[in-house]
Formats: sequence, structure tokens, C-alpha cells
Amino acid sequence: MALDQETLMTISGYGKFFITLFIFIVFYSYAYSIYKRQKTGERDFEKYSSLVHDDSIESKPLESNRDSKKD
Repeated sequence: MALDQETLMTISGYGKFFITLFIFIVFYSYAYSIYKRQKTGERDFEKYSSLVHDDSIESKPLESNRDSKKD
């Protein structure tokens, strides 16, 4: 069964729309989760922004190693 060009263009258009919608939902969900974790205090993302200005080898770590907490 051969599809004509108009049908293929329609299917392609719907495919692009749904892929774009899916990507939008994924990125929006990720941004909301970051906002929610920052607001509830689960994680402080503002301390990571200081890495742009202070990323020398002598800088103190932002977080301790998770393995060292198991002692």
C-alpha cells in the first residue's frame, strides 16, 4: 500500500508536533522538580552556582562524599 505525499506530510507533521510536545513536557517537569526541591529545602541549588566563580583545586567541596557518611 503506497501512501501519497500529502498523507506522509500529514503524518510527519503530527509526529513532529507530538515529539515537540513530549520534549516540552519532559523539560518543564525537570524544571518544576528543581524548583520544588529548592523551595522545600531538599537541595540547595544556589551553592552550585558559585562553581562558576570558584572552581579552583584549592576550593572546599560543596558536599561531603556519601561513602564517608556510612562510617
